[in-house]
Amino acid sequence: MSMAKGSNLQVPASAVRIELGWRSGPGVPDADASALLLVAGKVRSDGDFVFYNQPVHASSAVRHEGKRNAGGAVTDTLLVDLARVEPAIETVVLAASADGGTFGQVAGLYIRVLDAASGTEIARFDSTDATVETAFVLGELYRRQGAWKFRAIGQGYSSGLEGLATDFGITVDEPQQTKAPAAPAPATPPPTAPAPPVSPPVTVPAPVTDALPVSPAPPSPVRLTKVTLTKEAPSVSLTKQGGTSGAMRVNLNWQVRKQFKGWGSKRSRAVAMHADLDLDLCALYELADGRKGVVQALGDAFGALHQPPYIHLDGDDRTGAVESGENLTINLDHKDSLRRVLIFVAIYEGARSFADLHATVTLQPQHGAPVEFSLDECTVPSTVCALALITNTGGDLVVQREARYLVPERGVSPQRTIDRAYGWGMNWTPGRK
Repeated sequence: MSMAKGSNLQVPASAVRIELGWRSGPGVPDADASALLLVAGKVRSDGDFVFYNQPVHASSAVRHEGKRNAGGAVTDTLLVDLARVEPAIETVVLAASADGGTFGQVAGLYIRVLDAASGTEIARFDSTDATVETAFVLGELYRRQGAWKFRAIGQGYSSGLEGLATDFGITVDEPQQTKAPAAPAPATPPPTAPAPPVSPPVTVPAPVTDALPVSPAPPSPVRLTKVTLTKEAPSVSLTKQGGTSGAMRVNLNWQVRKQFKGWGSKRSRAVAMHADLDLDLCALYELADGRKGVVQALGDAFGALHQPPYIHLDGDDRTGAVESGENLTINLDHKDSLRRVLIFVAIYEGARSFADLHATVTLQPQHGAPVEFSLDECTVPSTVCALALITNTGGDLVVQREARYLVPERGVSPQRTIDRAYGWGMNWTPGRK
């Protein structure tokens, strides 16, 4: 149902999927969906802000599911389980922010509310009057007489995601260059008071019942920065981003169509992409001492996080969902033990190619900005794709976007194909999982 700005309607579903959509193209900035859970118009804490750097609310009621790009039609999605929203929460604000431009440059911007169970559209609001805004509140879910309703809003901000978040009570981690300079030292220092006479030390037992409570440390401010790698800007320094310690999660999520055009005989030109499509996220590694190996589900080579190779594969997923998907973790506290890590994905079963698979790769350091990129459309019969190469140059840790589809020769495994393309020089034997 198409809605006008300011109109509202009742939401009959217990869980909804919020879809932010637009059309990509030359000169069109990227956009990101976010949600703010409010009490009396403000967040209770920074944890009530759900977005790309903080994708799941503590209650699990709101989740950022990630971005899809299907032939230039881009969507970014939030899942809101209304039945699990805490009773104190009165409103869930649904917002968008532009990355690298204004919403006046974004064509076809809209927000849709879908029944999460059936996929049926409940509401749609198309934004048509954007100009210089870099953030938008497109709509809100709010309680009214024990039920949930949706209102189309369309209120813009020229101060970006930071201005929007701050307006609702979020503490933002400002970039260093925006912080106020330190106050200059006074020209004439004030006179120094004479030091009091030194008394011999006296040991006094600490009071027990009258001790003052220690205030907890204030929460860390929210970081809004992120890095998007492209063909034109394919690499980033984790060192410069401050992301070279702690655990770094690597996530692959994807979306497929039910049919795709195959290659070869007529019999294979319309191959069904099965619901149980099994993609395997893997990593080739080379340690500083020269040892090499692979982390993958095949052969139960899941690796280890606190001993070599300091890389661990979390599990094996077949859904592509951003909060599950395929994940591996790299322990950057041991970055000096890593020389290079090549992250790649292989089709284990369910399809003969990556055609019509729309995937996003996100590297989320524990400290520092997340690094993300989308895979290009696959136009060759590829069953293995090199995603990213992480290289330790001694003084720097660099992530390079590869997004390189490879076509194995007949009888050659995807792993061996990757090995040959990047000169790893390993010996391979057949394996299973």
